Amino acid sequence: MLKVRDLMSSPVFSLRENDSLHSARELMDLQRIRHIPIVTVDNVFTGLITHRDILSATISKLADLDPETQKEIDSGIPIHEIMRADITSVAPDTSLKDAARLLLNNKYGCLPVVEGGGLVGIVTEADFLRLTINLMEGLEQDS
Repeated sequence: MLKVRDLMSSPVFSLRENDSLHSARELMDLQRIRHIPIVTVDNVFTGLITHRDILSATISKLADLDPETQKEIDSGIPIHEIMRADITSVAPDTSLKDAARLLLNNKYGCLPVVEGGGLVGIVTEADFLRLTINLMEGLEQDS
């Protein structure tokens, strides 16, 4: 049976609670990711910030702010003010089927993977889509 550890991304791009909204936005843009786990100095998982959280915390484009002003504002907002702390996580030994059900039934975009309180990986909707494509390609080859 496949486990989360077989599909998760590791190591994970993460930030700390006192990092800024600007840091989160830059990391998402540079790495082309939509979810950033938040950890302590000792790598203990404490929360998550998503692309949607960042959009909610951003001043509307209608305000006509120049990019430099937006950067200054974002640099003054610590992540802990907008991150979500009530995040469901899974263990590396969780079955992929159980993880997929959690994502689907709760409409989550990702599940941080935590072992002994420490962040060890992340599994996302995109990971499951890649797995599905690989399985479909395997089925096509068998036909």
